[in-house]
Amino acid sequence: MKIDLTQKISPDVYLKDPFVIAKDYLLGAYLCTCINDILTAGKITELEVYTGAEDKAAHTYAFHRSPRVESCYQKGGCAYVFFIYGCHYHFNVVIGEKDDPKAILIRAVEPVQGLEEMIKRRTNKNPKQLLNGPGKLCQALGITKALDGADLTGNQIWLSPKTERILKKDILALPRVGIDYAEEYALKKWRFVLHSHRKD
Repeated sequence: MKIDLTQKISPDVYLKDPFVIAKDYLLGAYLCTCINDILTAGKITELEVYTGAEDKAAHTYAFHRSPRVESCYQKGGCAYVFFIYGCHYHFNVVIGEKDDPKAILIRAVEPVQGLEEMIKRRTNKNPKQLLNGPGKLCQALGITKALDGADLTGNQIWLSPKTERILKKDILALPRVGIDYAEEYALKKWRFVLHSHRKD
């Protein structure tokens, strides 16, 4: 089936409840980029919800504010891209109202468009290892800090609606990754994975 990746998720979606956005709209949707006129895209198979000021795992916990996280304070529907471990970018979808800093981290996608270019960017020829991590997918899709704050209905980076129905039974709820410091929030099952793509 040919997928029309020119379609874009409506801006009003990004103002809904975080878990509704994650499970009903983003899982199974397509993360798309057009960098140097090259279109690449992947189907979202894993993500994590961060609920902002209340969430001890979030970069914006207790309304922490700095140049690094400023994009999170914008109205939902823009990108939050941060640099981590001195070598990787991670891409997040900013959600919610302005100054209510919530985001959804995209952890894994499945290649859909531009596979040859993604392999070139990643120097990895194994499709299963190409986009199965937040740093890997950013490298493959050409996502860098230059896209931090970008409008997700624009022409450089956007989300295209899912084309397949996903049922509740198709979604696994698991603890988020790498947030042992977050006390009781480390145990919350706010990572959502398409059942067929579970790795752990």
